[in-house]
Amino acid sequence: MSGRDVLFWGRYGNYGPDYPRNRVIEAGFAALGHRVRRFVPRFSAIADAEALVRGLVTPDLVWVPCFRQRDLKSARRYANRQKVPLVFDPLISSYDKQINERSKFSADSSKGRRLLAWERKLFSLADLVIADTEGHRDYFSSVLKVPQERIRVVPVGAEENLFRFYPPLDKRDDEPLEVVFSGTFIGLHGIELVIEAAAMYSGPPVRWSLLGEGPLRAACEKRVTELRKTNPRLDIRFEDWRPLQELPGRLAKADLLLGIFGTSDKALRVIPNKVYQALALGRPVLTAATGAYPASLLNNEQQGLFWSPSGDARGLCLALERFCAKRGEIAAIGAAARQCYENCFSQEAIKSELLNVLADLQLAL
Repeated sequence: MSGRDVLFWGRYGNYGPDYPRNRVIEAGFAALGHRVRRFVPRFSAIADAEALVRGLVTPDLVWVPCFRQRDLKSARRYANRQKVPLVFDPLISSYDKQINERSKFSADSSKGRRLLAWERKLFSLADLVIADTEGHRDYFSSVLKVPQERIRVVPVGAEENLFRFYPPLDKRDDEPLEVVFSGTFIGLHGIELVIEAAAMYSGPPVRWSLLGEGPLRAACEKRVTELRKTNPRLDIRFEDWRPLQELPGRLAKADLLLGIFGTSDKALRVIPNKVYQALALGRPVLTAATGAYPASLLNNEQQGLFWSPSGDARGLCLALERFCAKRGEIAAIGAAARQCYENCFSQEAIKSELLNVLADLQLAL
């Protein structure tokens, strides 16, 4: 039997159709033997009329990609007319972004209430809603009122053509371990906690490398300068951002890669790209233990992940000490990290979840 025909429907906005999440999902369907087409209408509001005028071949499934809430109404009308199911993969909530992340207006304001009602209505139009983490599944259910049985979790994963497994490092016993943070220096990451943890750490020598650029970098550099007045041996170095093609090789030189440690609602719901990438590289990860992660991984440091409480520099420091105590096992920990990626977040894992989505929609072959 031939594969299904999956129609990606949306204008894509500033991110473009080649946004990594969209590429990964499209590649997953293609790898399963299904055909993927893109329909990028000129106007979201009347896209269903444009689809009819253009004579689109009826698909088996309409898939509205991430960030495209505004394409849902026309996609729903088209799907109803063609009698095919509709799936929405939002990645984020517009209400969450405006209220909690940007603090553009309050939840109890008239604008906040209207935005919530608007997004709840849009999410209700999809036959299935895709969440990238368990945390977002809970948010979509509790705040946007999508029934749990209509939500499926499909992880973001990493771009595996770039972030492949790197063999363990060959490092002398007396050489400091390198701990690397990479990111955009925004509040979500809790980078200030990393610096405070570095200052209070008193175990075997560690070199801290903070890689990237962003709004908090200047304040972080200033704080490190202040800390060095009383702790001149504090080994924290700042590096500028690397092009994406160079990033895997740089990160693979680290002994331990850091995730995020912030306490905002969003920080507690997301698994950042850096965690997926680190695990794909086969590098141990230290990050905050949050509800974004599968329960099978939390509180279990045998799978390449070391956990600390969110917003807790002391907890981060203690987690680092647990990692350093296993210096002789770093190669095995890296192998476990890669296996964790394979099991939970890889292209194969994503393909498996997409098969479940198709089965839910009675489209499995």
